[in-house]
Amino acid sequence: MHIRPATTADIASIQHLAALVWPTAYADILSPRQMQYMLHMMYSEEVLRRQMTEEGHQFLIAEEDGKAIGFAGCGPVEGSEWKLHKLYVLPFLQQKGAGKTLITEVENLAKSQGAKSLILNVNRNNNAVGFYQHLGYQIYDQGDYPIGAGFYMNDYKMRKAIS
Repeated sequence: MHIRPATTADIASIQHLAALVWPTAYADILSPRQMQYMLHMMYSEEVLRRQMTEEGHQFLIAEEDGKAIGFAGCGPVEGSEWKLHKLYVLPFLQQKGAGKTLITEVENLAKSQGAKSLILNVNRNNNAVGFYQHLGYQIYDQGDYPIGAGFYMNDYKMRKAIS
């Protein structure tokens, strides 16, 4: 597996991966309507382009045999803290080390930019909670965060010291 920085030329690949991964990741958590709303809210070309070019988000693409198999999005939030905004790997490659490799690259990138900790939000009912805990992330808060159209993100906030 090879991990490389993403550019705006990778937006279509990121959208495609999200469309493949989300139905499996959130099938028992989100309604189809909320899933479509959130995919548009978080993965429209306009949103991804703005995140990459104006908001300081950095994206990484994981590839195997020249094909995109996963991605991560991250960036500074305040002080010496960075946030993992997105981390997804194709379902058939989950639990095979791809996600761990991606998040390790995110942690290394954040450290290289002076970050002391990495935070993230994860749905409280998502199996990824255990994945993050296994990697040393700890829950420090939780809440139901309104995202529009009457929908909420029911998330844990997690943090890991990375320095």
